[in-house]
Formats: sequence, structure tokens, C-alpha cells
Amino acid sequence: MTHPELTDRERRVLEAVIQSYVETAEPAGSRTLSRRFGLGVSPATIRNTMSDLEEKGFLFHPHTSAGRVPTDKAYRVYVDSLMRLAPMTVSERKRLADQIAGGGSAIATILRRAAQSLGILTQELGVALGPRLDDAVLQRLELVRLSADRLLIVLTLDRGVPRTIFVELKGEIADNAVAEVSAVLNDRLAGLPLREIRSSLAARLRDSAPSSNATELLNVFVQDGEQYFDVSYVAADAGVVLGHASLLADQPEFASGESMRRLIQLTETREHLGELLRKRSETPGITITIGNEHDDPRLENFTVVTAEYHAGSLTGVIGVIGPTRMPYDKVISLVSHTSRLVTELLE
Repeated sequence: MTHPELTDRERRVLEAVIQSYVETAEPAGSRTLSRRFGLGVSPATIRNTMSDLEEKGFLFHPHTSAGRVPTDKAYRVYVDSLMRLAPMTVSERKRLADQIAGGGSAIATILRRAAQSLGILTQELGVALGPRLDDAVLQRLELVRLSADRLLIVLTLDRGVPRTIFVELKGEIADNAVAEVSAVLNDRLAGLPLREIRSSLAARLRDSAPSSNATELLNVFVQDGEQYFDVSYVAADAGVVLGHASLLADQPEFASGESMRRLIQLTETREHLGELLRKRSETPGITITIGNEHDDPRLENFTVVTAEYHAGSLTGVIGVIGPTRMPYDKVISLVSHTSRLVTELLE
């Protein structure tokens, strides 16, 4: 895809500026670009072209520097029409596969390893969102007596995802009542998505005919059962899993205390991050949001690159957060490959 605002020369110069700035974090000057990228024109022509790109909103002057720095608009054009994805090396593929697959097959464990490994390889902050369980199908339900007035509900969902919920009872319940209600719940609810169970639970249970001993316990589910099936995420903290934010500390963008403070704030507000990532789980393929495209001042200096993964009927996202100056060609390849690896493991 080409950009109608740009001539061929402007595209070549813009790509050179972006590559130079990503690699060095220094504003790009015309002589540097001429020497490094062999653009086939003089430094004076490059300087004039950069001036045109600045007028169009693709470059800007930082302070009094003679060099230029890409804007969010420039990165968007680069990602959409100029960039060529960097192929992953054999060692990167092997490292990712070994690290993500090693040790434990629970979804939360795989996501934690994936976010950490992705962060290390990209030198950005790896992030993942556990799948929302509204569409997960209940395979089996078990009621376990913990004491005379306390039960544990064990839900086994599709893809083997287990969830446990404690239930406090008002009085003592007989063992045979626990077994009978467990059988009724499995008969009426197994095979249904959690979303459907919550919306129709009372209606599905009202016409059952338990013994007098079991009626009181069954009424607990008729009256309050919706809350026991409201298990939105696989992981805690709004389902957000983070890699190591310390990987970003050496990048020039975070040399100032203010930039690092913003990053820490971002990682501490898990609900906000969860909301951001949840919206992205509805979009297939790679999703890239750059700086001001977030419409959120907390993210105006960051780029978020994610891809969705699948675990049967469940969907989540995996990706990275970093400064807008990132090696997009490498990051996108790594995020895309990691999402496929996670899907393969969960399938």
C-alpha cells in the first residue's frame, strides 16, 4: 500500500530517517542519511525532502537539532506501507519454543512464560491477556464439602481450565444432599457456556425435583448461582500478565524520571491495561497502536503491538508495549510467531 501524500523520494527518505532513529535514538541529519543509506541524491536534496516531510507532519525538529525525528504519523505510514518484516532467526525460533513450552501446561503459566520470553527477545515489555471465560463451556462440576457449612465448587471448563469457588452456607447440609445437587447441576448445566448458564440458571433448575434434604442447597444455586459462574478470566489482576518492565530501563526514552514513572503507572493499573488488551482480542491478526492513536494520555509515548491466540473457543492476546521508537519489523515478526506458538500449545 502506498501513501498518496508522499512521492517516491519522500518515502525513501522517510524510511531512512525512521531506520536511523530506531537504531541510534539520535535525530537524523541529511549527511548521515546520505552516507549510510545510499539514497542516490545529494545531502542538500535530502535536506529539502526532509523539510517537505516536516511540513506534511511526518518529521519534527527536537529542540535546536539539525536532524529530524519521526512523528506518530510517520511510524504509521512506515508500518502500513514501507516496512518489510524481518525474518526470525533459527535461534530465535528455538529459544521461544523452548522457553514457552518448558514447565507446566496451564494457560496462566504458558502466558507468563510467553510474555517474559517475548519481552527479552524484543527488549520491550511483554504483555498477555488471559482468555475471557464467558464463552468457555462447562464440562463438569463438582461440589466438595469442606466443613458442615462450607462447600468448594470445582468447575472444569473446556481446554481443561479449572476454576474453584468457595460457598458459605447458612446451615449444615447433609452429604447425600451435596451429592444429589451435584448430580442435578451436572445434568442441567454441563455442555453449556458460562454466559448462557448465568443468564438462564434459575429457569434451568426450578423444575428439578430433589429430595427434601437437597432442596435447601439447590435453592442456594437458584437464588445466588449467577455469581458462582461469573469467572471472567483465567488469570488474576483482570487477566493481565506482564513480563519484566526493567528491560525498558536502558532505553533512552526512559532516562528521565517522568518517563519511567509513566511506565510504572501503566504496569500498576492492571484494570486499565486489561480493558485496552480486551478490545484488541476482538480483532484478528496483528494490531498496532502508536502513540496518540490510543486517545489516552497515559499511552501517548507508547506503541502496543499484539496478536490474538486461541485455546479452543477461548481467545486472548499476546504482545509487547514499548516506546514509539521500536524496531517494528522485528517486533511484529516476533509477536506474530509467539501468538502461533501459544495457540499450538493450548490446542
